[in-house]
Amino acid sequence: MTQPLITGVGISDFGRFPQWPEEALAQAAILAALDDAGVAMSQVQAFYCGNAAGGSLPGQRSLRELHTQGQPVYNIDNACSSGATALNLALQALTAGAYDTVVVFGMDQLSNLGGGTLPLNQRDWNNRRGMVMPALYAMRAKRYMDDYDVPVSVLADVSVKNRRHGALNPIATFCKLVTREEVLASRPVAEPLTLLQCCPAVVDGAAAVVLTTRPARGQAKPVRVLASIVQSGVFEPGVVDMTEAEITARSARLAYEAAGIGPDDLSLIELHDAFTISELLYYEALGLCGRGEAQHLLNSGATALGGRIPVNPSGGLIAKGHPPGATGLAQVVEICEQIQQRAGKRQIPGARLGLSQVTGGGIWGVDHAACSIHILSA
Repeated sequence: MTQPLITGVGISDFGRFPQWPEEALAQAAILAALDDAGVAMSQVQAFYCGNAAGGSLPGQRSLRELHTQGQPVYNIDNACSSGATALNLALQALTAGAYDTVVVFGMDQLSNLGGGTLPLNQRDWNNRRGMVMPALYAMRAKRYMDDYDVPVSVLADVSVKNRRHGALNPIATFCKLVTREEVLASRPVAEPLTLLQCCPAVVDGAAAVVLTTRPARGQAKPVRVLASIVQSGVFEPGVVDMTEAEITARSARLAYEAAGIGPDDLSLIELHDAFTISELLYYEALGLCGRGEAQHLLNSGATALGGRIPVNPSGGLIAKGHPPGATGLAQVVEICEQIQQRAGKRQIPGARLGLSQVTGGGIWGVDHAACSIHILSA
């Protein structure tokens, strides 16, 4: 069996671009990925599109002007995990021999939604009562801070770190350096979370990768996918531990087992830091440290560039932004560029093994609706 390889990557700027439709952003990422892979559009046998907020047929709309030839287009909506889920499905098809070359892309344009939190399904019990994502994560932060004696300054330091990384990433157009004091003094959103502890709510962007089982002809060394895991949330009635990221821990165990590695083997991690507390919870769920120890891992500098296991060298969602359909693939693009030693000023020396983690959606009674984890290797 021939192993699928990532042979090309492409990504648009992440920012506010109301003058450009999301289709144009997707086209820029797709064409960049094809050029990177040395693959012609006519050689692509199928397209997989991750999109959460663009309505029906986002893949076909994006490909309309690119002179495709009727190849199948698969549209995937799995909330913030849409792009990563599309990658998982494409890998399955290649491994099964259905295709030998495909493009996976994801995009969203939130500037058209008018600002505010992402709209959630109002038939859901929690959502009808105002449980928007900032409120949920504020509750998790308060519980975590109380249980483990974590000062609010630790939350602010996550934002400081990721914005310092993002300042080195040319696509992170909203990013600027901040201090702990500036983070804490920014506008309150949901106590203890302030504006600079939340990913930007209005960001547009797209990312794409080329997958193939054919001989690589691209500009950079291909990247292997050692594990591709998608899991769904488990309904948990009654009292639950809000400081435990159950679905991420479960997905990570499956990914490590599939890849034959452990967290200590990783060179870098791109994780779903939609809010500062998220990063701390995911340190623990991914096995980087024990329960309640995330603040010590952060304070040690281990998760910063130059540390033992840099987390979100791209700047993460907090610094780069979070167009949901694109986020999972943007994480994969970052890891590929790190492994290929072409990440510029944020390059991690000798990076060979990276993990991406993205969750998706909030519905009553589950930790998250979806979680996708990929482990990539040189």
